[in-house]
Amino acid sequence: MANKKEVWTIQTILNWTRQYFLDKGVENPRLDAEVLLSHILEKERLYLYVHFDQPLEEQELSAFRTAVKQRAARLPVAYIIGSKEFMGLDFNVTPAVLIPRPDTEILVEAALSRLRAVENACILDIGTGSGAICISILANLPTAKGVTVDISPEALTVAKGNAAKHQVEDRLIFCQGDLFTPVKGQRFTAILSNPPYIPAGDISGLTPEVRQEPNLALVGGEDGLDFYRRIIQEGRNYLVDNGFMAMEVGIGQAQLVAAMAEATGCFKVKEIVKDYGGIERVVVLEVLYV
Repeated sequence: MANKKEVWTIQTILNWTRQYFLDKGVENPRLDAEVLLSHILEKERLYLYVHFDQPLEEQELSAFRTAVKQRAARLPVAYIIGSKEFMGLDFNVTPAVLIPRPDTEILVEAALSRLRAVENACILDIGTGSGAICISILANLPTAKGVTVDISPEALTVAKGNAAKHQVEDRLIFCQGDLFTPVKGQRFTAILSNPPYIPAGDISGLTPEVRQEPNLALVGGEDGLDFYRRIIQEGRNYLVDNGFMAMEVGIGQAQLVAAMAEATGCFKVKEIVKDYGGIERVVVLEVLYV
């Protein structure tokens, strides 16, 4: 890609980039090359196959070179192109927020299945990040409202932009602070969270891409369970009668979180939902009446 006089077509640039990414240890070299080029050309990926012999203009090549260098340095594709699809919606993302993942769609679907029968539901999204969880729910439930909390002001800026993008900003309140601190005295139909759940000692073993995501959104203390302890201990005070709590958990954490909740005497485990890989991924808790 160094010789400017050489004619680079869509096909030749993709072939070259695939091999370059492969040499750099990028996990999905061809796919990433296609996504980046589609973004630069502002076309769908199918366009690349139909117009494989199209030469690239110099400004397109220049922009693509920059993106390729970023990806080779293991910056996640979502941060390079500034967006990620989640629940059929396109979310803006920056390095200030965790990149939405398919596993978290399990949490949203579990919440939606319970909220569809509720009129004027009000949800609390703790650690909202990009806002993907609460915005997806509000986009599916026109009468629902929500409150989002995040300790990061940069993350809330991203979430506010996404709420406006998907036209739900008039039904969302954004609060900066630590867990329940900004919502003292309020009660909600549902409390939802994908909290940081990676044990501190495991961070160094994560992929280079994940290590570029915000530490605040990843590290859950020594055993990864710090935030679950706090959410479960305080959560009962913020739920309406017949309310529920649903939280995403890491691999091997579901039973620990469930036992933690039952030990309080305030919750019963309504369901543990597995992800597409068969891993227990979401713990759903209901208030226990005694």
